[in-house]
Amino acid sequence: MTNKITFLSVCLVAFLSVFSVAQVPVEAERKAGERMTVSIKDVEYAFRWCPPGTFMMGKEPREVSVTLSRGFWMLETEVTQTMWESVMGNNPSRFKGSKLPVEKVSWNDCQEFITKLNALLAGTPGFKFSLPTEAQWEYACRAGTTTAYHFGDTLTQQQANFDGDQTRDVGSYPANAWGLNDMHGNVWEWSQDWFGAYPSGAVTDPTGTERGSKRVIRGGTWLHVADLCRSADRDYGDPDLRSDAIGLRLSLVLE
Repeated sequence: MTNKITFLSVCLVAFLSVFSVAQVPVEAERKAGERMTVSIKDVEYAFRWCPPGTFMMGKEPREVSVTLSRGFWMLETEVTQTMWESVMGNNPSRFKGSKLPVEKVSWNDCQEFITKLNALLAGTPGFKFSLPTEAQWEYACRAGTTTAYHFGDTLTQQQANFDGDQTRDVGSYPANAWGLNDMHGNVWEWSQDWFGAYPSGAVTDPTGTERGSKRVIRGGTWLHVADLCRSADRDYGDPDLRSDAIGLRLSLVLE
């Protein structure tokens, strides 16, 4: 079932009131992969529901049991150039195309984008966009799997965009079990967390180390080999790094 929530354009932010909380099912009634769409400035954002749960994050010998006590919505695709340009008024990407993922955006740029998105919801209680935490990202990518990729222990170029020549339109490859596209390959995706060592024991709702100098990126890219696109693979970048191999995906919580 698709739940549609329509927001007014930016010029009507002060009157943002066309909104129905009743259209959003309560958490107990949601199923993994349930789809919800949000329209902002006439651009549709499709989200998939990721329910609360416990999983093993990382890979041996550095695995950690992670419990996410709350469910969250994850953007079905990477943020597209259309999404970015409609909010930011610019398109920094090297590879141009409305359905291509935006890239050459730093972690700091992403925070500005998210701040502006959240400003569009001013006066609308309960909705908050952010980058996913590293734990949320891997949990959503795995979608209940324990293999190297959500497809299994191998990855083919019919399943993801990797070891190639450029980005591809979002949604061009099969989705995972929760309806999320391009979790492997296409562009690295910034997470909210500082890069650091995993905790030594089981944790609940981790948000990474308290401080650091690099931010975590996840998912692999169009130019890397399959091994760097694994569900557990992690890398990092300076918060002001811009690369044609790094973009973002949004998470959304109903507070």
